[in-house]
Amino acid sequence: MPALASHRKPRTRMRSTAPAVGLTSAALASVTLLSSQSAMAAPAPRPSIEEVQKKVDDLYRQAGTATQKYNQAKEATDKQRTKVDTLLEDVAKRTAKVNDARRTLGNYAAAQYRDGALAPTATFFLADDPQSFFDQTHLMNRMADRQQQAVTEFRTQQAKVSEQRARAVENLETLTESQTALRTSKQNVQTKLTEARTLLSKLTAEEKARLAELERKKEAEARRKAAELAKKQAAAKKEAARRAKESGGGGTETGSGSGSGSGAGSSASTKAERVLAFARAQIGKPYVWGATGPSSYDCSGLTRAAWKAAGVDIPRTTWDQVNVGTRIATADLQPGDLVFFYDDISHVGIYKGDGMMIHAPKPGANVREESIYYMPIYGSVRPA
Repeated sequence: MPALASHRKPRTRMRSTAPAVGLTSAALASVTLLSSQSAMAAPAPRPSIEEVQKKVDDLYRQAGTATQKYNQAKEATDKQRTKVDTLLEDVAKRTAKVNDARRTLGNYAAAQYRDGALAPTATFFLADDPQSFFDQTHLMNRMADRQQQAVTEFRTQQAKVSEQRARAVENLETLTESQTALRTSKQNVQTKLTEARTLLSKLTAEEKARLAELERKKEAEARRKAAELAKKQAAAKKEAARRAKESGGGGTETGSGSGSGSGAGSSASTKAERVLAFARAQIGKPYVWGATGPSSYDCSGLTRAAWKAAGVDIPRTTWDQVNVGTRIATADLQPGDLVFFYDDISHVGIYKGDGMMIHAPKPGANVREESIYYMPIYGSVRPA
């Protein structure tokens, strides 16, 4: 008997997808790991020398700005400290006066305690000589007046001491704020200079040579522009002299030179000569931020010292110096004028003529002559 065919459906063998999923995950992990390794292995693009030059110049400019903030804070601190010292000295003097007034009052009080006091009527009847009573009463009235003066003086001095002490406390608080600003500015200068030095230290010898070449080209272009200005100023001076001759006038002082004028013009010329003589004598001395001489200078420290040598006191910072005297167009610059640079007015030099200046450039450099076109010009002033 033939076997009956089974009516059960054959089992469908299911293929497991687990190995495939595991393989895919492993592949993805491998790709991710390789991508991460590639990203970590790929070095960051090295900046070009032009970018390095721009970054270094910008850091030095920022350091210059921070230096002016430091100078400003230091000047405020010095002034505030002097003011506080004066107030404290005044408090001490007034305290001494209060103590003197207090001793006077004490003497009066002690005298009354020792002598006691009788009613005026009883004193009159007990007096052997009525006239002496009246004399004594007059004397006592005068003594009372003196006592009242002593009380008034005591109260006056006491009030003044309290007022001066309050002012001293207020100014001490301001001094503390100035000292905090001073420390912050100092830290900012040091930070910017460290960044610039770190950036330069990472350059190879070849990159440093290329950077030096860029610097030479920049200086050459600045000198070319200075020569153009010198030529224009010389032509303007010659034309002014020709016009003066035709009009029958004498010598005049125009352009970048100096004439044989008298009075105010001659005085200004003498001052300018002193300014330049002082500035030339500082050539070769190092730039040190915050320095005012005599062995080192920052930019505004040099300009202030030079004009002080000519008998003119100008402020400490570039931001204040730019507001002194008369504004001058670049074409009309004369020796001794101050030329300011950058939009933030963070640098200044002394014009010496022919498009050149004497200035304290930046950390690592010495006081030197340089074209005024080496940096972007903000404006110029003639202090006196």
